[in-house]
Amino acid sequence: MQELHDAPLAPLTTFRLGGPATRLITATTDDEVIAAVREADEAGTPLLLIGGGSNLVIGDKGFEGTALVIATQGFSLDGTRLELAAGEVWTDAVARTVEAGLAGIECLAGIPGSAGATPIQNVGAYGQEVSSTITEVVAYDRRTGETVTLANEECAFSYRHSRFKSDPERFVVLRVRFALEDAGGLSAPLRYAETARALGVEAGDRVPLASARDTVLKLRAGKGMVLDAEDHDTWSAGSFFTNPILTDTDFATFRARVKQRLGDDAEPPAYPAGDGHSKTSAAWLIDKAGFTKGYGDGPARISTKHTLALTNRGTATTEDLLALAREVVAGVHEAFGITLVNEPVTVGVSLQ
Repeated sequence: MQELHDAPLAPLTTFRLGGPATRLITATTDDEVIAAVREADEAGTPLLLIGGGSNLVIGDKGFEGTALVIATQGFSLDGTRLELAAGEVWTDAVARTVEAGLAGIECLAGIPGSAGATPIQNVGAYGQEVSSTITEVVAYDRRTGETVTLANEECAFSYRHSRFKSDPERFVVLRVRFALEDAGGLSAPLRYAETARALGVEAGDRVPLASARDTVLKLRAGKGMVLDAEDHDTWSAGSFFTNPILTDTDFATFRARVKQRLGDDAEPPAYPAGDGHSKTSAAWLIDKAGFTKGYGDGPARISTKHTLALTNRGTATTEDLLALAREVVAGVHEAFGITLVNEPVTVGVSLQ
């Protein structure tokens, strides 16, 4: 277990932002993770868990406490059952399941970060969410001091949310278990229209696994959503805001506001989101509020490839990023009456 003091955290995040941690520990086994967490909890030391750093916005002052990098490794396939250690690189794990001919997470290719973060955010993209394939999450329960195994239904998954996210101080994810599908080398039924169009098939069709994965990677790369050190559009946390979910009543009010602002022919995106609710597009809201691709004249700007990504152009500070985020939130609220919610976790800072 490696230990450093006054250690920079910016290089551990995809934003490449944030000040140092008082203490930085890198754990490579589950036992080391548990020992580091117990030590911090017993001493009353603030603890920051870091996986792939793709969903963190760390303040410029850094973190006064112990930052723990979970760098555990473990990829195990037993038939269609997959178990991943929390520190496994997610996009590499997806590639390996595709190579093994198993379907279920192929459209989650290219998402940066670690496997342990996927149940926390209920990571999803291009018609798939991990909650549809996760069977169990093995975690250390900081409240009881025990290692527990939580079944899917105990994880309280919802859109970009889970039990782990709602109670971030309690569980430390150690391992994630999935039930994949052997469809003879074919993908799961495609549920995202853009993916189906790109592949020249209909929604609901299956395609060769590698074709699905490669197509998603191309779509993501075109939006700056595949990490590339030379491309500042990827110096981001991917989608910075979640897609708003509105009650039918609120959606009707929103729709009327859209028509008032953009004209009677304007229709906002609407997707079913459960009884009495509809989801709309944060990217659409941002664009129609006047924040187009490349918006900004400072070191933090909206991506030139996708309006939903806020980026560090190389010399930004966290405050630069937050100033841009606040401007976008205020502009969208003024235009459409909807308050966007940030998807990345903020550490030592807030959008408020």
